[in-house]
Amino acid sequence: MAGKLKDKVAVVTGGSSGIGLGIAKRFAEEGAKVAITGRNQATIDKALKEIGPNGLGVQGDVAKLDDLTRIYQTVEKRLGRIDTLVVNAGVYVLGPLTAFTEEQFDKVSDINFKGAFFSVQKALPVLKDGASVVLISSTVNQKGIPNHAAYSATKAAVRSLARSFLR
Repeated sequence: MAGKLKDKVAVVTGGSSGIGLGIAKRFAEEGAKVAITGRNQATIDKALKEIGPNGLGVQGDVAKLDDLTRIYQTVEKRLGRIDTLVVNAGVYVLGPLTAFTEEQFDKVSDINFKGAFFSVQKALPVLKDGASVVLISSTVNQKGIPNHAAYSATKAAVRSLARSFLR
């Protein structure tokens, strides 16, 4: 099965660790050129060693629209297009309602929800016709779990975006 993504270009936001890195490595194993994003350059560099020669790392924060614009400009310049976009970047911020701060709320909302929305919007000019867009959510998007209110809400929002982005 190796090579079924030959000549394809994928972008994985949050691809420098965890689930995103696993996705990026698998895409590269199947022959895709894979651009990963992350906020920490050292983590990106480490991930690129695992991904191999088909990897491209672009440092940036999905919560910052200027960073997203720069990321996609870099991808377009270096790789030409995007065949598959995996919107994976996210943070896991938990805490009780009584102690949850505005700073914590903004962080989880800006990365998990705003970041997902604008990761897709800003990619549109570079997405090849017929491209695949995958939004990573969580099973908590339908559950009520103590200390997960803001996180669960952002993942429910991502689920809603996936349904709403359909053309």
